[in-house]
Amino acid sequence: MTRKAEMSMVSPNSKMIVRHERPPDIAAISEVTRVAFENHPVSRQTEHYIVNALRVAGALTISLVAEIDGKVVGHAAFSPITITDGTTDWYGLGPISVLPELQRQGIGTALMHEGLSQLRAMGANGCALVGDPAYYERFGFRSVPELVHEGVPQRNVLILHFGDKKPRGTLVFHQGFLATGP
Repeated sequence: MTRKAEMSMVSPNSKMIVRHERPPDIAAISEVTRVAFENHPVSRQTEHYIVNALRVAGALTISLVAEIDGKVVGHAAFSPITITDGTTDWYGLGPISVLPELQRQGIGTALMHEGLSQLRAMGANGCALVGDPAYYERFGFRSVPELVHEGVPQRNVLILHFGDKKPRGTLVFHQGFLATGP
């Protein structure tokens, strides 16, 4: 059963719900993701293709939407990752998207907290991402020198481990992250 998180948003009468994606959400998720990264300085504007490729491959372990007044306004994708040391049960976060006009209102934070909570509940050992440390460190993510992702500056490879064992080696995201088109 999906845990729902609610908080006041936009107007006093609006409520945000975080829930698992449903088939009717797919087009809205694609659009939210596309516009969220449209002007992002380090994006290749392929994030919406990545989400679709992960979905088609059956690799969206957790796919959450944030909904306000029946409209999808945010999305977070979690998929399995491979670590060359053989560490198992780790997941990658990404992309995580919020409509530009609703950013900095707690939607991404709610998606993050719910996704991490669900990963812990399913027994995951940790979560990794490539992103801005200034943003993700507040959720407990840290860069560790023992883990790299080819072609990415070390400071932007961040992990949050749920147990005692920290992974070592090279982090490899699902091949869906190579998607560049429909």
